[in-house]
Amino acid sequence: MRPSSHPHRHDSSSRSTPSHVSPTLTPSSEDEIADHAEESEAVTEDKTYAGESYQLRPLAPRKGASTSASASASRSGRSGARGEDDGDEELGEDDGEDTTFLRGERRMSVGSAQSYELYTPDEERAVVRKLDRRLVLFMAMLYCLSFLDRSNIGNARIAGLQIDLHLSSKQYSWLLWAFYITYIVFEWMTLMYRIFPPHIYISICILSWGIIASLQAISTSFGFLLVLRALLGVGEAAFGPGVPFYLSFFFRRNELAFRTGLFISASPLSASFAGALAWVITKLGEGGPLAPWRLLFLIEGFPSVLVAVWAWDFIPDSPSTAKFLSPRLREVAVLRLRQEKEAEDEEEEDYDGEKQEQQEHGNGKPRSRGIDFREILRTLKDPKCYLTAAMFFSCNVAFSSMPVFLPTILRDMNHTSLTAQALSAPPYLFAFLTVLLTAHLSDHHGSRSIPLILHSLLASLSYLLIALCGYFRSPNTVLRYAALFPATAGFFSAITLIITWTLNNQEGDTAKGAGMAVLNVIGQMGPLVGTSIFPEEDGPWYVRGMAICAAFMLLVGVLAGILRVVLSAQNRRARNGKETRYQGVAVDEGGGNRGEKKAFEFML
Repeated sequence: MRPSSHPHRHDSSSRSTPSHVSPTLTPSSEDEIADHAEESEAVTEDKTYAGESYQLRPLAPRKGASTSASASASRSGRSGARGEDDGDEELGEDDGEDTTFLRGERRMSVGSAQSYELYTPDEERAVVRKLDRRLVLFMAMLYCLSFLDRSNIGNARIAGLQIDLHLSSKQYSWLLWAFYITYIVFEWMTLMYRIFPPHIYISICILSWGIIASLQAISTSFGFLLVLRALLGVGEAAFGPGVPFYLSFFFRRNELAFRTGLFISASPLSASFAGALAWVITKLGEGGPLAPWRLLFLIEGFPSVLVAVWAWDFIPDSPSTAKFLSPRLREVAVLRLRQEKEAEDEEEEDYDGEKQEQQEHGNGKPRSRGIDFREILRTLKDPKCYLTAAMFFSCNVAFSSMPVFLPTILRDMNHTSLTAQALSAPPYLFAFLTVLLTAHLSDHHGSRSIPLILHSLLASLSYLLIALCGYFRSPNTVLRYAALFPATAGFFSAITLIITWTLNNQEGDTAKGAGMAVLNVIGQMGPLVGTSIFPEEDGPWYVRGMAICAAFMLLVGVLAGILRVVLSAQNRRARNGKETRYQGVAVDEGGGNRGEKKAFEFML
């Protein structure tokens, strides 16, 4: 019987190998590498580093042991590196060796490909560092601009918008609903990241919402502003919900929480920035030619138009097209995702070797576009998809209401409008830092449910405390203000973890896009509730709104616990072999049957 063949080995004709030895990978010194340079093909082309290269060296096994190695079709690297040969090496036989567990000849699998060093840890760290500093921070800046443009209506309200346009409390609520209604209707556009090149698609989204947000400055009536808010919802729905999905093109499953956290944390950061900026603009706009709220819309909206031009040239469509990476780092960026990204490609290959392997991510070609409708249908039929959507709905009740009502709530705590603008910043700054810490710890420990449950319960208790203070008419405004900090940090952190958890537990790219679409279509209905639970007549205590937020955040924790139990049970069944799936190639190097693939394991 034959063991699995190695992807990199010496030609038997160029190096004499005794029949009683078998080849294996052992480290070689720099001098030995030079001595053998003309006799064998290097593992990597022009990428050899002293003390870090590997060559095939003969290693004598137990006396009489024997096996035979067969040739296998090789995967080609994007740079054309790693030459291979197709020769066979016949070794002697040992009649006394137990060959019961030796597997037959098969093609190279994902598992065997990952058994060899294709890049160094330093190279991988350099790739991740550059992706974080360039791509993730740039996307966070874009989300900061979008969140600023959607939520600044709360600051504009106390800066004179409601008085100048003669808006009633009900009309103000409709301005908020108009945004979220169109935002929900166009959530399906998350899938557009799979159809259009992201650098084109994202740039158009930025340009659209930047123009619309700036036009709010010339509003003269409730109807005109209502239409602009609805159009703003369309532009932002096309961008924001799909960004975590887009980041999954560049990062592994266990890296996504921190990157999604960096992205989502832009919302509390922009909210804190908005409070300080609104205070400055309101102060400067007093007595000027433009009303302070008009100046606010213009200054906070127009920068998006300028950034859209920058985004067109800067945003990469895939790891292989990132201009801020060197050619070698682009190769590493592609290779490091191979184990996760190849699973879908290998399902279409036959193990008998008649078809040539198509290694799209390994050769540096752009990511394939299009939608797999079978994956969409499978996702829509999955109950877990709706469980996370229900969590997102509940969390969005608090997430959507706080930014647009916090300045009003603070003003009703007997603060002036200017002071309320300034006091709205610290809770969001605290939330920004908390989200980053939570996301880092979640990735480090490989857990989504535990920090999600803790944050939702803490936020629920904080909202309950504010509601009780209002119910008993407590004059202690310091306690009510202090409770805003864990409440705000709680729902922002929960949003980050829910989005990441959804992406982690979908296998294919189309499934991830469909999962995010369902998550947002259902979840973004929460703001329709959240934006109507703080009517002006409930001020200054807002007991009902705070109690509703407390109940929904508690529900988030309960649903997260249920989902953890469900996923744990499915993982146990998978490990017991009850849900093992089969495909044309074997991926288990540890002794499983040919053609067997371990079931997808859900992250808890």
